[in-house]
Amino acid sequence: MKKRIVTACIITMTLLVLTPLARGNNATQKTNLLHQVKFGILAHDVGGLWSGSNREDGVDLNIEAILGPSYTILGGTLRPAIGGSINTAGDTSKGYIDALWQHDFNNKVFLVIGLGAAVHSGKKNFTTSERKALGSRILFHVPLELGYYVTSQTTVSVYFDHISNANTADENEGLDTIGVRFGYIF
Repeated sequence: MKKRIVTACIITMTLLVLTPLARGNNATQKTNLLHQVKFGILAHDVGGLWSGSNREDGVDLNIEAILGPSYTILGGTLRPAIGGSINTAGDTSKGYIDALWQHDFNNKVFLVIGLGAAVHSGKKNFTTSERKALGSRILFHVPLELGYYVTSQTTVSVYFDHISNANTADENEGLDTIGVRFGYIF
């Protein structure tokens, strides 16, 4: 039953991203498939944030591709993204797909929030006190980013993300990362 709920949520999120892009009535279709690429260095499994505790070590190397199709909604721009983080200590790594909403302020500052799904290489169940018990292989991915346009084509930002199964499985320790990312806009 819990796997069906997660699957239904992922399908719903995918439809929410793709439907506005396919409609075209308020969608801005870019000629480029790729809008922006971001690279980052993130502290892995940071305690005291959303998940509350930490068990794992290392630094995550993050890369994300933000795709060109966009939809203007609620004063911002909605775009699909695909990315991943590789943990340098051999702990949990992840790949993800998101719907990202970005609002640009007048002073070169921007805010990004998103929702998506992640697939991870970590443990599903508790096996050791040095690894998180994430409960299921497919998790929700919630990113938050606050950044600054250095130029019209480059950005620097503080990035946070959280993965968990939102209590759809018995074990749900969650995992948080936070760090710095650099972006290049095409």
